[in-house]
Amino acid sequence: MTDRTTASDPLQGALAEASQLLRTHPAQAAQRAQEILKIHAGHPHAALILGVARRIGGNLPGALQVLLPLARAQPGWAPPSYEVGVALGIAGRRKEAVEWLRRAVQLKADIGDAWRLIADHLLALGDPSGADAAYANYLIVSTRDPRLAAAAAALLNNRIKEAEELLRTHLAQNPTDVVAIRMQADVAARLRGSAIAEQMLAYCLELAPDYTAARHDHALALHRLNRHAEAIVQLDQLLASEPTNPSYLNLKAAALARLGDHARAIEIYQEILTAYPDNAYARASLGHALRALGRRDESIAAYREAIRLAPGLGEAWWAMASIKSLRFSHEDVATMRQQLARGSLNHNDRVQLRFALGKALGDDEAYEGSFRQYAEGNRLRRAASGYDPGMITGLVQRSRALFTRDFFAERAGWGAAAPDPIFIIGLPRSGSTLVEQILASHPAVEGTMELLNVVTLAWSLTASRKDAAVKAYPDLLATLGADEFRQLGERYVEETRVYRKTATPYFIDKLPNNWEHLGFIHLMLPNAKIIDVRRDAMGCCFSCFSQHFANRQDFANDLRDLGRYYRDYVDLIAHFDEVLPGRIHRVDYRALVEDTEAEVRRLLEHCGLPFEPACLRFHENERAVGTPNAEHVRLPVYRDALDHWRRYEPWLGPLKEALGPLAG
Repeated sequence: MTDRTTASDPLQGALAEASQLLRTHPAQAAQRAQEILKIHAGHPHAALILGVARRIGGNLPGALQVLLPLARAQPGWAPPSYEVGVALGIAGRRKEAVEWLRRAVQLKADIGDAWRLIADHLLALGDPSGADAAYANYLIVSTRDPRLAAAAAALLNNRIKEAEELLRTHLAQNPTDVVAIRMQADVAARLRGSAIAEQMLAYCLELAPDYTAARHDHALALHRLNRHAEAIVQLDQLLASEPTNPSYLNLKAAALARLGDHARAIEIYQEILTAYPDNAYARASLGHALRALGRRDESIAAYREAIRLAPGLGEAWWAMASIKSLRFSHEDVATMRQQLARGSLNHNDRVQLRFALGKALGDDEAYEGSFRQYAEGNRLRRAASGYDPGMITGLVQRSRALFTRDFFAERAGWGAAAPDPIFIIGLPRSGSTLVEQILASHPAVEGTMELLNVVTLAWSLTASRKDAAVKAYPDLLATLGADEFRQLGERYVEETRVYRKTATPYFIDKLPNNWEHLGFIHLMLPNAKIIDVRRDAMGCCFSCFSQHFANRQDFANDLRDLGRYYRDYVDLIAHFDEVLPGRIHRVDYRALVEDTEAEVRRLLEHCGLPFEPACLRFHENERAVGTPNAEHVRLPVYRDALDHWRRYEPWLGPLKEALGPLAG
């Protein structure tokens, strides 16, 4: 083989000519390369030119016939591996393409186009976190702006605050840089939730309507905000040009599932898996849809297959861990430990594996090891969240100051007259899913899901205010009039109609965190019922600590933050009990477990509903349930979880201290 660095000048001239022809006349370039190869058999540069020329000309089999042997013969040279990856990607062999493109960037990390293609393929294969990491590397090696490159590197390494500051500085000088806006939206989603991110991405698309990555992010943000119908509109735009893109189809199926159309979601997941049988993410998503319909064994089979395809897929491991009746084997535990030892495991997978392993060790009564896994998973989440517990304490203090007896008396009769909503509030893991299932078993009540509509309405009010003196929530509510609260209530009822599948008089909104917005809810929907589900502080808080939440519950990532959040919650509910006596009905979870019928009768009476025996047979209700407690509500009431926290008591000192007298 002729050495590519010491070839004769005539050879170099011929190679240069062939390379130049690639840009304008690939067929002629192929001809020149073949002529060189007749004289210099196996010359790597000539073979590379021939392969690229055939690829450009659309002859993918011919291109790969040359490029694959070349890449194997030159394992230390990046261009052949890159070109193999390009050709395989064009041929639709995305998984293989990613493997070869990764070989290329391992050899030469600054091939920007390789990182971009890896990101595109991973997104199509249903690996958005992997795609984001690859795209960050693309920005790092391709951008000429050092701040943008540094911001991408910070995002890649989960240094969110650093990324935020760099992007803020960059956007101050480049306010229409859509790449930076998209990155800033990612930061906003991680620090402040999807509502702000959605607004940024909408603006990004105004500037660049054809920016497909931003449109996909926008659809994802809408999905996370429970605006699933809007998300589907965005996804249908993307699918119009890429109808078989598995990432777009996967998100559309997830949105359909959230709208209650699990059957159609399952059809789409199966469609994806027919074309991409090795798509572990779609396999896990299929498991979620099957589980929501109570098809437990089928869902476990789907999760197992996802893990076989991707042993480090934390989402599938945690999904199985949250099926309380499932026990992991010793082999499962060993596999999880092996995956956690991988340095290349991404952040989300690592977090979810920690929680899953914590559950496995707890089931084996290895409680200290179990707690350590939960603690590490929460530490990782806390480091990435930027959560400030003072924000909730401040919200509670402002709410107590604003929402007085006189304040509500002056606004008596305001708001929409609709009696439809039943709000179930409290902390996550308080028993709210059980109460929802009980109420949804009544023929007059429909269960929906944890809706974000109240939160979104509250945020939209804040975002629309220009006067900084009245912008803080909830203080701005004092500036609204009767018509505005009526319109807000009507808007809530109308916007939640998409989640209602029946004509029942009442429906349930089960977002626990709505306790933060009680004053707002009362003012816009004075006839809505409000149910506070209260669980023992230690039991509830530890259950939150040991739960990996799919939505943002950042207060749960630290024992002291948990205790403070629970105290704030109890403080605000006590205030409303004082200024609006009888407005909130409390269900004590322990009492519900110990005397179910008596508590159910009290609950129904508060809601103005006649007693219905089906409410005691709630476990026979076959409606779809999408929360982690889906399995539990298909069983009769049980006592096992009441004092589960005591097994972990030696390590819960910070929680007890933060709870104070509430710890009991």
